[in-house]
Amino acid sequence: MKYLVTGGAGYVGSVVAAHLLEAGHEVTVLDDLSTGFREGVPAGASFIEGRIQDAARHLDGTYDGVLHFAASSQVGESVADPEKYWRNNVGGTMDLLAAMRAAGVRRLVFSSTAATYGEPAVTPITEDLPTAPTSPYGASKLAVDHMISGECTAHGLAAVSLRYFNVAGAYGGCGERHDPESHLVPLVLQVAQGRRESIAVYGDDYPTPDGTCVRDYIHVADLAEAHLLAVAAAEPGTHRICNLGNGNGFSVREVIETVRKVTGHAIPEVVAARRAGDPAILVASADRARTELGWTPSRTDLADIIRDAWRFARVESVRREGE
Repeated sequence: MKYLVTGGAGYVGSVVAAHLLEAGHEVTVLDDLSTGFREGVPAGASFIEGRIQDAARHLDGTYDGVLHFAASSQVGESVADPEKYWRNNVGGTMDLLAAMRAAGVRRLVFSSTAATYGEPAVTPITEDLPTAPTSPYGASKLAVDHMISGECTAHGLAAVSLRYFNVAGAYGGCGERHDPESHLVPLVLQVAQGRRESIAVYGDDYPTPDGTCVRDYIHVADLAEAHLLAVAAAEPGTHRICNLGNGNGFSVREVIETVRKVTGHAIPEVVAARRAGDPAILVASADRARTELGWTPSRTDLADIIRDAWRFARVESVRREGE
């Protein structure tokens, strides 16, 4: 099978592209490198530097499907610059869907987000809970989900949207390296590397066992395997939406303590004020993905997830020093 992976030079997209190649598929990565990295494109994949708005130039009937990761994805930035998120995430996907329709490419897996749920009143989060995003980022992803549903009904698209929260770990030469970095695991690892003096803990008075926020962490390789199952399970005229997660949450302090154990480094922490809109607990139920996609995460141990991320962080540090 031949697939186009938009955003395949980024963290999750590159790992999914690598898994597709390992499964024997032909892969083309389309990425404008605004947040991705050319060296992140796995060996064996064809690469096109370009925007999803220009997908019509590159898609043709030889492709069997698209796995769509290209998006702006910073919550804080989306609040300050919402028009960027409507333009890139919504407008860009609209152009991509039109290109797929014109080329006769009728299979799509969309990298959505559990941010579409906002601050749910219950946990674990299931797909039938109301969607109430609290940021333009989450709202843009929800708008795309609605757009995809319409495309499936009107034009017979076979599509699966996968919603997840915190992705961590690394796979092969692909790992997490955002600029600027905003995710907890790589930020704590930067402290272990001496690149950052301390880690901020935003609130230690939440109604959780240790007072810090609890989140669901999923290994990026488990996530990639779910995408391969999803593209195989997509059915014409149907838009399936599945959450992905371990079903177990880890607190901020549990993550920090696990990094201490894995790296052998002291991790100074500084308690800061709560961030607006940070719910105490966000954990996803992945029962639907297990039932409908046949997906079961196998890398659920937090120490193993962090160990893989730490291995990549050290390799990446050597690479940066050599530039």
